[in-house]
Amino acid sequence: MAQNIYSIKGAFIATHKFWLNSYPKDVPHEIDPAQVKTINELFKKAVSDYSNQIAFENMGATLSYSELDELTNNMASFYTQRLGLKPGDRIAIQLPNLLQFPVAMFGALKAGLVVVNTNPLYTQTEMIHQFKDSGAKALIILENFADKAMGLKEKTDIEHIIVTGVGDLMGFLKGSAINLALKLKPAKKGGVPKYHLPGAFSFKTALKFGATQEFREHQADVNDIAFLQYTGGTTGVSKGAMLTHANVVSNMLQIISWISPYMKKGEEVVLTPLPLYHIFSLTLNC
Repeated sequence: MAQNIYSIKGAFIATHKFWLNSYPKDVPHEIDPAQVKTINELFKKAVSDYSNQIAFENMGATLSYSELDELTNNMASFYTQRLGLKPGDRIAIQLPNLLQFPVAMFGALKAGLVVVNTNPLYTQTEMIHQFKDSGAKALIILENFADKAMGLKEKTDIEHIIVTGVGDLMGFLKGSAINLALKLKPAKKGGVPKYHLPGAFSFKTALKFGATQEFREHQADVNDIAFLQYTGGTTGVSKGAMLTHANVVSNMLQIISWISPYMKKGEEVVLTPLPLYHIFSLTLNC
């Protein structure tokens, strides 16, 4: 009897959706997931609509949408034509909020890869668990943490490692000065530690190689997995949540529905203090 009453109550709630009465008048009650099918499609539309406008800014350096498009094409070409990665392969991105993050991430999605976002502050033990669990074949890591990547190839499925410096996308003079300063700074104070990663590629080398290749974009499907987003692991080991293109795009469309009445299209500026590898900042900010 109690079960039947519960079912009736559930039907009443589902039918009436009384919470919609509290929605602001400019916020639609439903979204149409079919309007944009994949993250790649959304990216293309953004580049088309805002080509010369700033997409990302970091430490005074900027990337326009057209520049981001070119760099991500180059990165995708490096992944597929130099590393030999194929659609569905996992790539771990272990970066803080730098311009390299969107370049690495959108490039991976253009290549049909599955992005495994990784906390840069992870210990090597945590990295090994996540990389073994996800089956990641490649890793992009900031040189400030690169010492933790030593020995990973023997303990995980990682075959390729790409190392980047903080200043790599900040222009030659400024970027070189920042990278040199961090190399001279003691590791305990945030500098670059000593590391040895035979066969590792630099981020700049990856982009240069990709620029020499013909870009071949992978045609993603709505049901393709875009991210293996790992949980905080508060109730056990961290687990990879499978997020498809449809999952992420639907969430983005919900966000747009809520914030667009308060924004002027093409003039939005989003401050990003939260780490981009985290699901909130990844979806809302990146």
